[in-house]
Amino acid sequence: MNEKSFDTHRESIAGRADVADTPELVAYYGELERLKTGALWTVANKIEPWQPRSESVPVIWRYRELRDHVLRSVELVTPEKAGRRVIYLDNPGRREVAAAVGWLYSGLQVMHPGEAASAHAHSASAMRFIMEGRGAYTVVDGHKMTLEANDFVLTPNGTWHEHGVEADGLTCIWQDGLDIPLVNALEAGFYAVHPDLRQAVGHPVDDSVHAWGAVGLRPHNVGWTQPYSPLFKYQWGPTYEALQRYAGSREDNPFDGALMHYTNPVTGGHVMATIGASMQLLRPGFVGKAHRHTGSFLYQVAKGQGHSIINGQRFDWQERDIFCVPSWAWHEHVNGSQTEDACLFCFNDLPVMEKLALYREDALADNGGHQPVLPTA
Repeated sequence: MNEKSFDTHRESIAGRADVADTPELVAYYGELERLKTGALWTVANKIEPWQPRSESVPVIWRYRELRDHVLRSVELVTPEKAGRRVIYLDNPGRREVAAAVGWLYSGLQVMHPGEAASAHAHSASAMRFIMEGRGAYTVVDGHKMTLEANDFVLTPNGTWHEHGVEADGLTCIWQDGLDIPLVNALEAGFYAVHPDLRQAVGHPVDDSVHAWGAVGLRPHNVGWTQPYSPLFKYQWGPTYEALQRYAGSREDNPFDGALMHYTNPVTGGHVMATIGASMQLLRPGFVGKAHRHTGSFLYQVAKGQGHSIINGQRFDWQERDIFCVPSWAWHEHVNGSQTEDACLFCFNDLPVMEKLALYREDALADNGGHQPVLPTA
């Protein structure tokens, strides 16, 4: 058997298709189509790839380029008319589902002091990461959280929630992250507006932090059976301090430096059923090695500057920039500063990958663990 014949034989026994069209086959396919059926071998190579082939492409959204456009939306639409005044991140490979990467949606929302969006609930899980401003707040099922820059807040699926900025605050911009594309792909999306448009605050302000925010401690005899964290707000100050202590206590992870996951204090697992989140610290001069994994990851630069190489493309980033890593894309992170930490916030679909037993990871063995960088156009 020659080499070409062997390859064809291998493809065949592996379930891959190598069938050339003939007039008889084309006519046969037409007959199948009229019966709303099809021949598997015509689509097998597409629907069963050897390894993941993401439709998403690596993208960086630079805050200095977006900020003025986000602020201009304030002059053009009101929260009442727009529902939510958001500029969403549109990955060129996922435009048909309005996703930033994979099955994850993201957008930048802006509110002036005194503005508030009506209370609503939806099937999608959601999170917010505060980028700038003062006086932002979120209310989730009657629990009100005050928010500052780099705070991370949950609005889990099915909860009544609303956002606003206090009258004495400053214009606020934050990143929204949701699994809207995933929920829609599963045809499971519902949306409701609160009958009173506002919900009553039924608990002391920031009570979830006071009850659940102590490291290593949990309240006595407080039942919590929801599939998401009761700690709705994760503050930047304690997060950064924890990262510094962690980074100082051990060697860097060769790929991610000091990486820590936000967790549900009841279970120790991810903060929500379908969305996970993390913060990582890259020490001065950190040069990460390349790896890849299943799952879609969206990063926001919380502190510092550096660059990432994703599938051979270099993306330079600075504070507030957002970039995505598609599933199974090689990526490595670098903090070029010799004096300042860099911190990357990330939200992802890791809980879905893990629950469905689909998570896989691979390290680059060639070239000392680093990708060759493609020339820029």
